[in-house]
Amino acid sequence: MDLTDSHAHLDDGSFDPDRAEVMHRALEAGVRHVVVPAIHRDSWAGIARLCAQYPQALPAYGLHPIYLQQHRPEHVAELTQWLAEHPAVAVGEIGLDYFLEELDRERQRSYFEQQLQVAREFELPVIVHARRAVDEVTATLRRIGGLRGVVHSFSGSEQQAEQLWRLGFCLGIGGPITYERAQRLRRIVAGMPIEHLLLETDAPDQPGAGHRGQRNEPAHITDVLRVVAALRGDSEANLAAATTANAARLFGHA
Repeated sequence: MDLTDSHAHLDDGSFDPDRAEVMHRALEAGVRHVVVPAIHRDSWAGIARLCAQYPQALPAYGLHPIYLQQHRPEHVAELTQWLAEHPAVAVGEIGLDYFLEELDRERQRSYFEQQLQVAREFELPVIVHARRAVDEVTATLRRIGGLRGVVHSFSGSEQQAEQLWRLGFCLGIGGPITYERAQRLRRIVAGMPIEHLLLETDAPDQPGAGHRGQRNEPAHITDVLRVVAALRGDSEANLAAATTANAARLFGHA
């Protein structure tokens, strides 16, 4: 099977001791592409080097809302310049995080909207973080328009999911789906249109039930595949083919 991990932070320091082995295990598991989103300005160069070293790694560049204190207004202009000089499959990880109350919401909105405009300028998809902010994220995407992408680690309601599908956005589904308590998410994934489904790990975070408390990695996406296929009453091979095709269509890789 050919699989795409649509979201993994392979540049994270927890992978420094054994990144080559992690990438090898991913290939052994059938993971042919891994999208690696950035979190702040200082992470861009490392991601570029990583993706040059490992052909299956695909770079995305952006300013993550959780790292708001590290962002500066000039970083948006620098992102534009960086994308002009460095190929990327997406602008990301960007978005809104209203779970952490200490993060200034107005500053988050400003960076998010500016980066959406950058994505439009470069005709790139966006990788969106939307924690306790799905409604506002959706409204912003609709207002700006002309956008495509994925809301990663989706955890909203059925109605919120449907609004995103109507905008043409994908939902990124990862480790949380493997926990039996995730009943609402399981209902959404069981019945959602297959063309809007992407698989992800969010490695090194969000390990599935079979790796609870451990570092997550792209090879573990097979656990997500297995659960989602069972929920949908489909074969793992069919689901792998469909979600890989969705990723290729969105991110423009072969």
